[in-house]
Amino acid sequence: MATPTEPETSPDPRPAPAAWGPASGVGSVPGTDPAEALRVVLGELPGLPHLPELPARGAGADLIGRSAALLVDLAVDLTPAGWRLVPRAGHDLRRAREFLARDLDALHDVAERHSGPFKVQATGPWTLAAGLERERGERAVVDPGARRDLGQSLAEGIAEHVAAVAARVPGAQVVVQLDEPSLPAVLQGGLPTASGFGRLPAVAAPDVEAELGAVIAAVPAPVVVHCCAHRAPLDLLRAAGADGLSFDLGLVQDLDALGTAVDAGVHLLPGVVPGTDTVLPAPKATASRLQAWWRELGFAADELHEAVTLTPACGLAGASPVYARAAMTHVSEAARYLLPE
Repeated sequence: MATPTEPETSPDPRPAPAAWGPASGVGSVPGTDPAEALRVVLGELPGLPHLPELPARGAGADLIGRSAALLVDLAVDLTPAGWRLVPRAGHDLRRAREFLARDLDALHDVAERHSGPFKVQATGPWTLAAGLERERGERAVVDPGARRDLGQSLAEGIAEHVAAVAARVPGAQVVVQLDEPSLPAVLQGGLPTASGFGRLPAVAAPDVEAELGAVIAAVPAPVVVHCCAHRAPLDLLRAAGADGLSFDLGLVQDLDALGTAVDAGVHLLPGVVPGTDTVLPAPKATASRLQAWWRELGFAADELHEAVTLTPACGLAGASPVYARAAMTHVSEAARYLLPE
């Protein structure tokens, strides 16, 4: 009697995560020169450098405008109230795309010989929908159809961006970070209306998970989701398929969610120093803090260095250039203290 065959399962189209580096950045840095910013990042964070974001350049280099430049077959324009979906591209979107093109040129010039993991960042679908208004004047996050179109367009644009980075740095193992600072407000009904006098209704967690998961599944690279806000929904991000979770270590109290993520093989990118100027502790003190936190999670000490990549808590755009470099140096040096003796 023949034994029944197991049903075939579709393979995951995304590659397995690259070997994670010991330290990295979140994304933004001070300054306006992409080549100089890249040189600093490559020098201070060689294990997992990232494509720097430079919002000091102005509109189009900001969180929403930069990712809007990735959208395929959708256009945005800048209004006094912020970015808005429009029928055709105008000056503001062209400027955002020019910024991105300059960054890719600088990447080829400065980092062409880099080999190993390399991270790029884009606004996640929920924060993007929360930051873009429809033509009729309300945020796109309230419109399921607009959200679906945005998610599909964003995923297609990120895929093209990954290919563009890989073409300029052939040795790069590209990792994509989705920035979702607005996600807790989306889930809790905390986003203001366009008028500012009310709050938009909360979006149900299953809908948030499904739509985020669809974007993650369509990205042809390992995906980290970054949320440095209070109440980061770590369980939801893991369930949506994130390969890595990036968060402010000082804001996360849900150790069960972190433990579940580690058990599931999800990589952790804890933010261990502030994103704005402050007096930094000794790197060894930061490492000791991580080791105590890891013991509280209940995992073996010799697993820590492979389970985490240290970062600043948030982007460094609001920091001075001196502090930004010091913060990058700090997380790299702290990571060395996590290595088994």
